[in-house]
Amino acid sequence: MVQTPKICIVHDWLTNMGGAEEVVLALAEAFPGAPIYTSTYDPDKMPKFKHLDIRTTHLQNLPKPLTKLHKFFPILRVKAFQKLDLSEFDIIISSSSAEAKQVRKTRSDQVHICYCHTPIRYYWSHYAEYKKDPGFGGLNWLVRLAMPLLVPSLKKADYAAAQAVDAFLANSEEVKRRIEKYYNRPSTVLHPPVDTKRFQPARERQPYFATMCRQVPYKRVDLTIQACTELGVPLKVYGNGSEHQRLVDIAGPSVQFFTDRNSDASDAAVEASLNNARGFIYAAEEDFGIVQAEALAAGAPVIGYAKGGTLDIVQDGETGVLFVEQTVASVKKAIQKAEGIHFFPSKLARTAKRFDKSLFITKIRKIVQDNYKGEKS
Repeated sequence: MVQTPKICIVHDWLTNMGGAEEVVLALAEAFPGAPIYTSTYDPDKMPKFKHLDIRTTHLQNLPKPLTKLHKFFPILRVKAFQKLDLSEFDIIISSSSAEAKQVRKTRSDQVHICYCHTPIRYYWSHYAEYKKDPGFGGLNWLVRLAMPLLVPSLKKADYAAAQAVDAFLANSEEVKRRIEKYYNRPSTVLHPPVDTKRFQPARERQPYFATMCRQVPYKRVDLTIQACTELGVPLKVYGNGSEHQRLVDIAGPSVQFFTDRNSDASDAAVEASLNNARGFIYAAEEDFGIVQAEALAAGAPVIGYAKGGTLDIVQDGETGVLFVEQTVASVKKAIQKAEGIHFFPSKLARTAKRFDKSLFITKIRKIVQDNYKGEKS
């Protein structure tokens, strides 16, 4: 009989909810009692984590204004994760799109499994895009100056950390390709968990479309808003972020916002919106894009950009409509095409079950079991 391994979970930071944080919650559900290590943690913004054992690095003790600007300090996060003492654990599961994979093993029999949301986008796959618009508003000029000076050494450290990982899990086929390209490592695709049972798809849909994400530059919410404004199509927008005011300024009368710069809509409001929406529009190139799978679970066809993780989720003409250019004209054309297709909400919901959280939990437990080097008795 194989002994039960002692497991810990490591995540980049816990300061705002997103798809990666839902993965961490599912990992915690899969491995009850496993502590979660992270660089910084904001419990006020992360109520779903309040019942869990959260352990932070020394960065949590920085003066509060500096803690809030943690994304400016990747080298500090590298050092903070490297200093963590995880010697008591048999299995280290890192959930990483940044520096969490920098944790170090201290025993030869330890196993590090990295659930990779993507190799760090602003070092590898999307460096030029981030350099053009880093998403820090008035401080963009400073970030643009710093990136060419800092990124080469940070890329080197990131690559070295990737070589020390025992097993990589990729959240999509696109991320699997990136792990091979940038880290020279193989990986296994394990799609993120979706709580499909949250949704109750309405058979008769309402006339509006919906979109939901963090309102930052690369999400390209502006394309969705401009397309719906020009078509006069009703659109409900959920999310917040640095782009919020700009998006409000460009929106026409058919566009409604249900969040502001600093707050999110309730889960119940989002669920009700998706359950009744005519469709869900998503113009970003995503690593995976959990919200698109959630939309399908709610019976809403997805109008999405035909790159990245969207290709794992949406079948053109069957579960939604794909567009191939990130332009307003392309989004408008896709909306018009979708309006001419009759989608069956119940069928869309069934296709989303392949991403159900229960499957994720079963698979990650099997992966840990297969990689555990513990003694058998």
